[in-house]
Amino acid sequence: MLSLNLNQLHRPDNRSAFLDIYRGTAVLLMIVFHFCWDLRHFGYLDYSLTAPFWVGFRTVIVFLFLSAIGWSSYLAVHAGQPFSRFRKHMAVLLFAATLISLVTYIVFPKQWIFFGILHFIFFASIAVRPLAQRPVISLALGIVIAAIYWLTDWFAFPDFKHFLYNDLHLPRKTVDIIAPLPWISVVFIGPILGYLKIHTFMVPSNLVTAAITFFGRYALRVYLIHQIILFTLVAAAHYLINFFI
Repeated sequence: MLSLNLNQLHRPDNRSAFLDIYRGTAVLLMIVFHFCWDLRHFGYLDYSLTAPFWVGFRTVIVFLFLSAIGWSSYLAVHAGQPFSRFRKHMAVLLFAATLISLVTYIVFPKQWIFFGILHFIFFASIAVRPLAQRPVISLALGIVIAAIYWLTDWFAFPDFKHFLYNDLHLPRKTVDIIAPLPWISVVFIGPILGYLKIHTFMVPSNLVTAAITFFGRYALRVYLIHQIILFTLVAAAHYLINFFI
């Protein structure tokens, strides 16, 4: 008889259940965001991606994902994770980011993703790794970067944008893009969450939290396949509706 042990789902391989739920919440919000995007693409919803609600919605998702990078980096370093495992993880991320670029170039040639969330996570994970052992310094650096970005124009690089769009001919309206500045500041703030041991917070053990934990544990896999499934289902429903109407 198959039994379901919720505690095992919450703490696989001594992982942090709280951090998995934190990351899993970002994954679920991302699925909702992309499902709405698919409905909009086929004309079932009408909204502007630049509207305050949708900008805020995306900001929350990105903040959760990126702060979790610095947080998990702190935990990995303090758990004595060997560099070989980190290197393997980076190789997987690089492959996944490249795959996303290739697929979107085929499906959306005028809006393909050349520097989306996975590309940024790859570079951000490398950048935060040396600072993961120094969470207070990392926090200070993150705050400084954010302050410079919001309070000055030192990070304004119009020539670089001209280089991207005019010289390299990259799409101005890409499906997904993450600006390294100021988002790297959120990654640098992440290690302090591990230092404060927020990952040790207890979470209730039930089917809902177990499901969210599952999404958090397998976030990369879910990211890679969820939109394929969602887009296919919405497209199939769209063509069936048009066929019978």
